[in-house]
Amino acid sequence: MKILGVILSLIVTQTCFAQFKLTKLDRNSIPKNIQYTGKIVQAVRWTDNTGDNIVILTSVDKTQSKNAPDDSYSEGALYAYHYSLSGDSAKLTWRIYDYVKECPVDMFLYFIDKTFAVTDLNKDDKAEVWIMYKVSCQGDVSPIPLKIIMYQDNNKFAVRGTTKVAGDIGGEFTFDNAFQNGPTEFRKYAEKLWKQHVVENWKQ
Repeated sequence: MKILGVILSLIVTQTCFAQFKLTKLDRNSIPKNIQYTGKIVQAVRWTDNTGDNIVILTSVDKTQSKNAPDDSYSEGALYAYHYSLSGDSAKLTWRIYDYVKECPVDMFLYFIDKTFAVTDLNKDDKAEVWIMYKVSCQGDVSPIPLKIIMYQDNNKFAVRGTTKVAGDIGGEFTFDNAFQNGPTEFRKYAEKLWKQHVVENWKQ
């Protein structure tokens, strides 16, 4: 009986923490009618009670600014796309676009490793898509702007703040109204994600 109890406990635990089954995609496995800009950083597909979904994260590499006074200025961009699929059709339901333009110093513009996630924290069978990235043009070692953007269905949630540098400078963040008024599970997850990645390591 004890063994049976342990097995049942494990099953319940796995069920409680189960998330959507994600299928990783590459350029060749993304449907041809889906459009995106830049180089694929991450692409996944899953099904929830809203239907069949694809999210693609892309980046445009650092390039010389076209309208800058000289060739020392650079620019770049990050994109995230969500497509809803039905049969042979694909509908763009939301897009994230952030960028740096005419930057004469160091550009910090990239998705944070191991932060992209598709969850169901409030267990409503609607995916929450989490994206975290840095975006800045600066020539010093001051805190770098840091963002968490989360979408559930077509609803956007945002956390904005900065990284923490030597001397415990920076690290503050604010929830937007959607997070403040949303489920507690969302804020707890966002806070955990922030604490894990707030310290600036200057490696990227």
